[in-house]
Amino acid sequence: MIAAMPVLVWILVACFLGTLLSLALAAVVAFRVQSRWIPTLVSFAVGALLGAAFLDLLPDLFERTRNPGRTAAFILFGILVFFVMEKLLLWRHHHHGEEMEAEPDSPHLHDHGRSGWMIIFGDSFHNFTDGVIIAGAFLANVKLGVVTSIAIIAHEIPQEIGDFLVLLNSGFSKRRAMFWNVVSGMAAVVGALVAYFALSAVGAWIPEILAFAAASMIYVAVADLIPGLHKRTAFGESLLQVIFIAAGVGTIWLIHAVLFPEI
Repeated sequence: MIAAMPVLVWILVACFLGTLLSLALAAVVAFRVQSRWIPTLVSFAVGALLGAAFLDLLPDLFERTRNPGRTAAFILFGILVFFVMEKLLLWRHHHHGEEMEAEPDSPHLHDHGRSGWMIIFGDSFHNFTDGVIIAGAFLANVKLGVVTSIAIIAHEIPQEIGDFLVLLNSGFSKRRAMFWNVVSGMAAVVGALVAYFALSAVGAWIPEILAFAAASMIYVAVADLIPGLHKRTAFGESLLQVIFIAAGVGTIWLIHAVLFPEI
């Protein structure tokens, strides 16, 4: 146990530094964004979320799973779970007499936190899985752990920027968005600790955990964010939306397929 402790230290340092670095870089971008630009930059969040789901998470979980049908069912189940969650959040706001802002041209159009809370929930699953993967890599080889951690951090930065923009667009203040991003980021540390002491038990559930994370990204992007983009129909704004969506997808693809193709 004493001989294994340095590995645990490596794992915890990698998770803490990775979380703090990705959040710090995301915050630098997000805090410099003027509020009037947030609805347009949400397009980048759409691209980053869909890119992370379809170019990163889904291929990875289908490679890991021994039962593709079961994994696909968990993705479908996850989408339905997030649909129910949104219904409950809608019921809560209507029950308390809160009205959603309906002016499509308002720079502060938001959904009273619905998509934000779903992103926090789904991102926590994703970060937990990242922690499990980092721990597994370090337990195999310290060098592999370092390379894996760098790759995961690189993947996380554009996604965290997208998540931050979703939270701001959903009505969170910048400080509140930062706080909840830190909370969800700490799920990586929890995942790493659980994996370190029970890797075989947790590792068997990685495809299902990834399926929930992918479901949250797909649902928020398609059900919450894209309909909001359609409310802005001017040609110039529509063109910017397409460009930023492509930039979000392209950033994920560049990091995943070009910079770290082996991870």
